[in-house]
Amino acid sequence: MERTYEKEVISMVKIVRYFLLFFISNLIYSESIESGKTVIANESMVVTRHYLASKVGNEVLLAGGNAIDASVAISFALSVVLPQASPIGGGGFMVIHEAETGENFTIDYREMAPEKATEDMFVVNGEVDRSLALESYLSSGVPGTVYGLYLAHQKFGKLPWKELIKPAIKLAIDGFDITPTLAKSINTYKDKLSKTDDGKDIFFRNGEPLMAGDLLVQKDLGETLTLISKKGPAGFYKGSTAQKIQRDMRLNGGLIGLKDLRNYKAKYREPIEFDYKDLSIVTMAPPSSGGLILGLMFNMLEHIDLNTSNPHDIENIHKIAEIMQIAFSIRSVYMADSDFYDVPSNQFLNKKKAELLSRRINRDQSSTAEDFDPETFKFKENTTHYSVADKFGNIVSTTTTLNTAFGSGIVIKDTGILMNNEMDDFSAAPNQPNYFGLLGAYANRIEPNKRPLSSMTPTIVFHKDKPYMVTGAQGGSRIITAVLQVILNYYEFKLSAEEAIYLPRYHHQWQPEMLMFESFDEELKEELLNKGYSLYNRPATYDFSNGITSSIMFEGDKLIGVSDNRSDDFLSIGTNKNE
Repeated sequence: MERTYEKEVISMVKIVRYFLLFFISNLIYSESIESGKTVIANESMVVTRHYLASKVGNEVLLAGGNAIDASVAISFALSVVLPQASPIGGGGFMVIHEAETGENFTIDYREMAPEKATEDMFVVNGEVDRSLALESYLSSGVPGTVYGLYLAHQKFGKLPWKELIKPAIKLAIDGFDITPTLAKSINTYKDKLSKTDDGKDIFFRNGEPLMAGDLLVQKDLGETLTLISKKGPAGFYKGSTAQKIQRDMRLNGGLIGLKDLRNYKAKYREPIEFDYKDLSIVTMAPPSSGGLILGLMFNMLEHIDLNTSNPHDIENIHKIAEIMQIAFSIRSVYMADSDFYDVPSNQFLNKKKAELLSRRINRDQSSTAEDFDPETFKFKENTTHYSVADKFGNIVSTTTTLNTAFGSGIVIKDTGILMNNEMDDFSAAPNQPNYFGLLGAYANRIEPNKRPLSSMTPTIVFHKDKPYMVTGAQGGSRIITAVLQVILNYYEFKLSAEEAIYLPRYHHQWQPEMLMFESFDEELKEELLNKGYSLYNRPATYDFSNGITSSIMFEGDKLIGVSDNRSDDFLSIGTNKNE
């Protein structure tokens, strides 16, 4: 009886202590936390695609965690509140700047093709069956998110792994109110989400898609996350979760088995690092195509003159669009998982090669796809991004994805796991475009245990060895050009941090032969048409924009977090150091 009483007293003391600490913490920081679309702070900054994930990341920083801890917590939270883009059934890339050593690291946790995958697995009667590639149990590569986050935490994390997953577990089990943005996505993709009984149970009520204001509860996902919090990667890649994934795959014609899950490994890659004038840019290596394409475009830009007084000057747009076409044409042939294909990285980053390629720019008219046939260049001889900067000087730029919105739409039975459809990012057949219209070749063909090519481009920029910007985007093939323009807007055109993000963007990827634009005035459109461009309007909205970014700019002792105005759910949260 006495022991029971003592336990109750001790338990009560712990509860009082917790709430006292919570109260003191809030008292200390009540005047120090700023949140909104654009935020200025002097200590730390979190910018993510969902306000709840931003709050989770900021709370981790307030609890003494670093940017890597916050990133882990953010990613798991996003796996709950952003099912259309960031569940644990996907993968991603992380770029880390460690303040203490000044070193930069990149982690590749891209999905991998199952061992039984074959080069022609999506070819039916000589044609690629896009439904098989995008919305079937065959669509999924082996997920990498859990392993990648654990790898980052083991090397750089300060707070206990379990503590970082607790907020996500609570959001999954208790639920959260659906925003209009998520409600619209659920309704748009209701056919995809109703493919499985578990999908219907999670995203529908009385047979109808959940609406804004409804509570989204994901108890199975909460239990899966609980296993991960207790057992680390083994809670996902082994044990009951792995068995459930294999069972559901086998019953429905999928390929992922226990061996695929057990053998999955995230890995460190050498960062892609290059200079543009007095900027040093650190980004992701293959199987991301973003880093090398970004380096190639910036190297070509060094050989053209820009009108820095007007970002949307007709000659600026024309020259940059030509550079985009050259870069994307080369991407189609010379890019793949570097574990399987000898990517000519040195050629992409070679200043002399870029100078020679820049001579191919047609100064008068838009070039055609034939003008930039990549074989003549002889090179070989609903995604989401978040940015975090902590008070210690550590910086993390992370991009994660399922590929298209809600991935394959497949929810693995009794797990709550929404699976990716990243197998579509391989080249299913020569000269057959993927969902984003990107062409691929032999280098990016499907092979067992291979990682598909990606456009994700998490990036950190330094100016004279000091942090200058951290950025990245969602938007498929438009990610790379969004990152390019954000950096150019801020650095070359001297726009403010907010203007650099908000300025309407444009995109050209060689094929299809069109310049995709968000908003041009009539005079500019007429000038572009006269130069031979085919124009395609992609309004600067959540569904159609040329990329949506999460960025932090550094100005002196200030951090400026900018959430993209192209989505309502984005939020920046900054902490100011009390005087």
